[in-house]
This record gives sequence, structure tokens and C-alpha cells, in this order.
Amino acid sequence: MRTPSKLLTAFALLAIAACGAPGQESGGAAGTGAQPLEQDAGPVAQTMDFGEQYRFGYGLSIMVSTPKSFQPSSGAYPQSARAVAFDISVRNDGGQPYQLSGLSVSATIGGVPAKQVVDSTLGYTGITNAGKDVPPGHDADFTLAFAVPQQPTQLRLTVRPATDSSVVCVYSGSA
Repeated sequence: MRTPSKLLTAFALLAIAACGAPGQESGGAAGTGAQPLEQDAGPVAQTMDFGEQYRFGYGLSIMVSTPKSFQPSSGAYPQSARAVAFDISVRNDGGQPYQLSGLSVSATIGGVPAKQVVDSTLGYTGITNAGKDVPPGHDADFTLAFAVPQQPTQLRLTVRPATDSSVVCVYSGSA
């Protein structure tokens, strides 16, 4: 009988073709649990320059400005002689609301974690609308600040669309 042999060959060819097919964007909610973020079709870590925009495969875009150096006020926590601030814009072009509370932003200097500076006197209060969702077609903008040495240094800012996501965007440059 040749029919089972032909069917087996056809299934094998379909399986091979499917392995090489490009992944589709997930239509699920980013960070809402409807679709895992790891279905993103991009690399695990993408390195960008400050000021560039990175688009995750499910409709979420992140832009981080170039760092702005400032001297924290006496009411800042933690105290630091110098800090840098970043304007961050999150754009949701996906089909579902994005849970901003899932966003994770961290900074490192020479592989050592940098501390986030909260300085309400100067307006650096973190993600003020973290409890809100970003509806499809909308943006969320906020500013984060991190303590840095007095001398210019290389800084890496890692952005995760969800704290458990292995898909990250790393902004890197001098601060």
C-alpha cells in the first residue's frame, strides 16, 4: 500500500515547512495573561541607543529619551550627588489594554544595579499611573531617574514589558 507512505511523507513535509515559517504577532493582550509575552517574534534582548524606539511584536512600543543629568534636591531618596532622568513613552498599538503595572525598568552601571531616585521636589516620582491600563491606540508617558557617579559613565537601562518576560529591550549609552 502506497497511500500511508504518501500521507506520512506529506505530514513530514508540512512539519518541516511549519518549522521554518515566521511567527505571527500575538493578538492577545500584552501583559494581561491572555497570551504569553514570550511569543514575541523578536530577539530575547535587543540593544538600542537612547532616543530610539523599540517595538515588541504584539503592538507595544517603548521609547526612552537620552539621559538628562541633574542634581537631586535635599528631599530626594536616595541621596545622590548626581542623577540622570529619562522620559519614557509607552505606546499600545495592540488589540487589548496594556497593564502598565507589569512594566519593569531597571538600570545598571558596569553591571551593578543603579538605584532609582525619587525626588518629588523636582517631579521625579516614578510611574505615577502604574495602576492604570493603557488602552489600544494610546500612550503613557512618565519620567524615571537613577543615581549615577559624578563622572560621565556608561549606563544600561533594561525595559521589560512584564516582570516575568524574557523579551527585553536594553538601552545603552553614556550618562
